Amino acid sequence: MGHSGHFAALQSSFLRNFLLGSSVAVILFIAIAIAIAIAEIHNRPGMENGDSNAAAAPAPAPPPPNPDRIKLNVGGKLFETTASTLRSAGPDSLLFALSSRAAQDPDPDPSPIFIDRDPDIFSAILSLLRTDRLPSTALRFSKQDLADEAVYYGVESRLRSAMSPPPLDGIDASVVATVRPASEGLPSALSAHPDGSVWIAHGGQISSYDWNLAHSATVRTHLDDVTSIRRVWPEIAAAGSESAAGLHFYDFSSGLHVGAAHWNDPTDPRIHKAWVTAVADSPGSVYAAFECPHRENCVLEVDKSTLQIVSALGRQPGSSTKHMAPGKLAWLPEMGLLAGSAVTCGAFGYSGYIRLWDPRSGKVAWETNEPGSGRSSRFGDSFADVDADAESSRLFKVCSKSGDLGMADLRKLGDDPWVYLREKNPGMGNTARRGGGTSVVRCYRGQVFVGREGDLEVWSRAAAGGGEGGGGADEGEEMYRRNYVNRAEAEAAAEGEGEERERGVIRRIDGGGNRLFVGRVGVEGVEVWESSRFAVVAPAS
Repeated sequence: MGHSGHFAALQSSFLRNFLLGSSVAVILFIAIAIAIAIAEIHNRPGMENGDSNAAAAPAPAPPPPNPDRIKLNVGGKLFETTASTLRSAGPDSLLFALSSRAAQDPDPDPSPIFIDRDPDIFSAILSLLRTDRLPSTALRFSKQDLADEAVYYGVESRLRSAMSPPPLDGIDASVVATVRPASEGLPSALSAHPDGSVWIAHGGQISSYDWNLAHSATVRTHLDDVTSIRRVWPEIAAAGSESAAGLHFYDFSSGLHVGAAHWNDPTDPRIHKAWVTAVADSPGSVYAAFECPHRENCVLEVDKSTLQIVSALGRQPGSSTKHMAPGKLAWLPEMGLLAGSAVTCGAFGYSGYIRLWDPRSGKVAWETNEPGSGRSSRFGDSFADVDADAESSRLFKVCSKSGDLGMADLRKLGDDPWVYLREKNPGMGNTARRGGGTSVVRCYRGQVFVGREGDLEVWSRAAAGGGEGGGGADEGEEMYRRNYVNRAEAEAAAEGEGEERERGVIRRIDGGGNRLFVGRVGVEGVEVWESSRFAVVAPAS
């Protein structure tokens, strides 16, 4: 065989071997692929028991996002809450609007809603929406900071409810703040509102403080000295002065003088330049006591909606104590009567009158004069001040000589309707030693607050008891018990006359919300008294 034949034989042998090896590799690859496929089929759901005909189940889908959960980015800090929590802020709030916006977002996982506010205060507000109370961390912030943020989010009413003081209990009350106007800080009159806000007259200005005791506005009147004020509308004040004529109305929202009422009589030229001595109001009317330079006086009824005079009642010559201008007016809603009183102190002691007018008829429904009526044993013990409790339909007076507190049922008035409350607390001593000084009485929330010089005391309703007096007291009749308001402070003040003088004589007391406001002679600002949330009062034995 030649070289060419040998080469051809080798080439044919290589080709056979190559083809044989390639076939084996291909077969091996196919076998491996089939084995892998069979293993995958056996690993599918439903094949545990060898059911090769079971259909392959699709992979479970990820759970959809919770539509009630909302993410917020407040000042760079992330918060996650629920739409129901945000909606609890109320339909007019910003948070309610944001919850509605999030619900309408088509994105299943939207980005957090950004709010450019303080995140720490928002955390406290969010806790308020969840629990109806502020967390302890809220104590880090001022009341004003919390109030400002609450206004922004539209949850001011919720914050007000959470921050409002507990029901006023005179036994447990103490001074928590003093509201001081920025200028001319000696208060000349004050008017408290049921929401706990207060308006203070100082000099010729009137300053308003909201429920949070934050300064809202100050109106400068044209009067040199405002001595009577009344909040007749949310933004309208009725103001009078004993040094200028007329009853004037001022709008706090604009700071403008919006009306005035003057007492004039075309048939009597002497009736002019009459000033205001007292102001009260009913749901539809304002009542103001006017006095002329020659002492003649009357009470005018002014319609609240028009600020126009609609009637005059109780016109008096002013020639004697029995006919002088009322220094105090109070509306009695249950009876539809106007209570007025006047008191003066002269060389022979105190004297005055208490009168009830019926605005519907313009006539006097009942009156009493002191001295001159009642039992002979009380003849020289005229009242120093009087106030009406509309809730219980009772009158209370504090006697000028004995210091006793007298009570009369407005539904059982007669010649001598007074029951003189007896002291049942042995630790209080005798009221007689408290007579002879300046006394102020104010009824509020079923309690009778009495300011005696610089001390403040409270008469509270207690268990069944009785009293002594001309009107008598039925057995089992409700009694009152006397206590100091913040007795520890009162005892500390009694240790020295100097400290007593610093506290000042109590001249004005008014109640609003769960607060008592007290003004003192010669002392700047008005004290704010509240009860403690944590006090426990033990029943007296």
